[in-house]
Amino acid sequence: MGKIRRGNFVFVYWQGDHPPRHVHVYRDGTLIVKWDLENDKAMKGAPTRQILRYISELQREGRL
Repeated sequence: MGKIRRGNFVFVYWQGDHPPRHVHVYRDGTLIVKWDLENDKAMKGAPTRQILRYISELQREGRL
């Protein structure tokens, strides 16, 4: 399991988790969105523009 903090959000992912590759995004312990990294769409919840920017940054950095 990996955890990355950006702003007020915590991005959680698991190596070897079920497909598609995805990340869970939490704020204050509450799931905000479960994001499909392969298809760039929400699996659960709705992302804010800030969350989408953070996900994009983390992918460019090779952290997701």
